[in-house]
Formats: sequence, structure tokens, C-alpha cells
Amino acid sequence: MTPTPRLDAVGLVVSDMAATLAFYRRLGLAVPRDADSAPHAEAVLPGGLRVLWDTEETVRSYDPDRPRVTAGDRIALAFRCSGPQEVDAVYGELVAAGYRGHLEPWDAVWGQRYAVVLDPDGRGVELFADAA
Repeated sequence: MTPTPRLDAVGLVVSDMAATLAFYRRLGLAVPRDADSAPHAEAVLPGGLRVLWDTEETVRSYDPDRPRVTAGDRIALAFRCSGPQEVDAVYGELVAAGYRGHLEPWDAVWGQRYAVVLDPDGRGVELFADAA
């Protein structure tokens, strides 16, 4: 029988660990406070999937030729909200806290309330809920 790998973690490379972790804590991820100055941090999600964050310096320590990514949406994290009002509220709270909104909440044609805010490294973070 051939073993089948299972997805265990999603890793993100970050330019400012403390700023990034503050953003993701606002989205409910439990990240230890002492991780703000660490070269690596992680949070375990319900179900066991992990989100990993590594500083650019950490990644360069084992992959010195890796090109620096300045921004973009080659990967996006999508957070399910309890309903359309929570999409609007979370988006509003993040923007009021100084994070950049990318797409204000809207009713998507596929039947969900959707919004996109940018994390400190410019990655799109999607907020969504089933339409009422």
C-alpha cells in the first residue's frame, strides 16, 4: 500500500512577525504572545491543521537564493464567518484598526457575503459567510 500524505500545515513567509501575528490574532487564531519576536510561530486550528509563519530571515537561512516576494495573492486564507453581518463587522474592525481593505463587503453572485482585507505583507485574506 502506498502511503498518502495529508495536508498538515499552511506556511506563510512574513516581513514583520509581530505585525503579522497581531493581524491574525484579530481573526481569532491562538498564537502565543511570546511568538512576536520569534523567527517561527504557529497556531493549531480546530481539526488539527496548522498555520505557520516564518520570517524572511529564517527562510533565507536555509534557502538563501529564494526570491523575496513583495506582495500578492499566490495563496489566500479564507475565514468563514457566522453570517453576513459578521463579515461586515470583522472587515470594519480590521480597517478601523489600520489594516488595508482591498474589497469592501459585497453580496457575491455565488451566494455568499464576501470581503477581502490585506494582511501586513499584502496577502489577501478573505472573509465570507453564506448569504442570509
